[in-house]
Parts: sequence; structure tokens; C-alpha cells
Amino acid sequence: MNEEIEKKQTELKNEIYEDLKKYLTWDDYIKLTQWLNEHNFWVAPASAKYHGSHPCGLAEHSIAVVKALVSLTDKLGLKWENPRSPYLIGLLHDVCKTDQYLYIPYTGTYEYLNDSIFSHHGEKSICMLASIITLTEEEVACIRWHMGAFDDKENWEYYSRAVFQFPNVLYTHTADMAAAHIVGV
Repeated sequence: MNEEIEKKQTELKNEIYEDLKKYLTWDDYIKLTQWLNEHNFWVAPASAKYHGSHPCGLAEHSIAVVKALVSLTDKLGLKWENPRSPYLIGLLHDVCKTDQYLYIPYTGTYEYLNDSIFSHHGEKSICMLASIITLTEEEVACIRWHMGAFDDKENWEYYSRAVFQFPNVLYTHTADMAAAHIVGV
């Protein structure tokens, strides 16, 4: 790994680790940060062709979603079941992407690996997190439905139910779209 990427990783970790320490038990903090470090989170891209399609893109995108969720929470007075939720949801909503892209050195691009047994990447993220940290029902719903209506049409009814039961599902989608399409990561 080159020096520039290592420096970027350190900056991104420092940016989010202090917030995680505030909201997680020490054991959960250690388990989560160790898992993120061991599973390519800090160097993986967020996509192969679109937002964050570069080394560290996933971490940059995830931190931008954290910032957008925290901003929406502050500005709109959003209520969460747990105060840690905007941080965990923003950081971990796309954690499944840690193993979804293969770097092609001769082109400097990424190839998407479509080998998942899950139909949606939100579901894959939830399953990956199950052995690391206990999520609230609201956190699970926000991670599962963070793509909003960018889901199969037959699932829109379930998405609507999730928004009705947990309104922050809608704000999670909004934060994800703002990070990807306005901030550009």
C-alpha cells in the first residue's frame, strides 16, 4: 500500500474513532474497529464506477453519510432509539462492500464481484454485522432500506412500512444520496 493511501486511512480513522468511543462500550468499540481494520473497510472503494470509486472511497462515503445524518438530526430534531445510531448507521450501511470489488492494477479500476448470496447489499451488511455488534431494530431497518425506492418495485410496500415504523429510514436514504450525489463520495 502506498504512503498516500496509508495517510488517508489514518485521517479517516481518526475522524470517526473518537465519535465511536463516545457511543460504544469498550468491548464493542474494540470488536468493531478491529473488524473494520481486518476487512479492508478503510481502503475499499464505495463503487466500481460511480461515487467513491477509488481507494478509501468506502470510508470517505460512509463518513460523509455519518456527517449528513448528524446534520439532519441536529437541524430537524430527529429522534433516535439510541444516540449512537446516526454514527453506526452512517458508518456501517455499506459495510458489505468491503469484499465486493476487485482492483485491476493494469487499468487502475475496480470490478464488481457479483457473488453474494443476498439479494440486497443492505441485507448483506446486516448479516456481516450480526457477529460484531448488536443493532437496534431501527438501525437494522435503516441499514436494510438505506437505498430507499432504489430497490425492486415489489419491495416498495416493505420500504413504505419501514419508513412508517421508523421515519429515520427516510433520512438515512437522504443522507446516503446527499453523500453520493452532492458531496460526491
